[in-house]
Amino acid sequence: MATEPPVGDPGVDDSGLQTRKFQRELSAGLTSLVLLAVLADADEDLYGYEIARRLTGDPASVGPFKQGALYPVLRNLSAAGMLSSRVVPSYSGPPRRYYRITPLGREALAAWRGTWHQTRDFVDATLDRSAAPETTP
Repeated sequence: MATEPPVGDPGVDDSGLQTRKFQRELSAGLTSLVLLAVLADADEDLYGYEIARRLTGDPASVGPFKQGALYPVLRNLSAAGMLSSRVVPSYSGPPRRYYRITPLGREALAAWRGTWHQTRDFVDATLDRSAAPETTP
């Protein structure tokens, strides 16, 4: 029976694996932020598929987020009181759960937006320094 070499084995190129792991970890922290932002900009309640479509214009491609991963985050935000939701029967399929941002969600979005900007600026500055060519006097 063949076994996969362990991750980190010096004879194995696992850069793709590490990139996917990094993307998963990065996406996990950003999903709540972008979902709150989409719902804060909405003029009406939105259901999951519509939220995914608004993220990129294409529901099959929601940026670095998998569409199926949005639903647990929506449920968690709702359970935390940041979103309210209601179920509406659908004539063309199963009932749809519509979401709306709450005042608590708007407060969280404002705080998280500030945190995101600080984090982004720090990361950009660090990456820019590391990419700058070294100069010798």
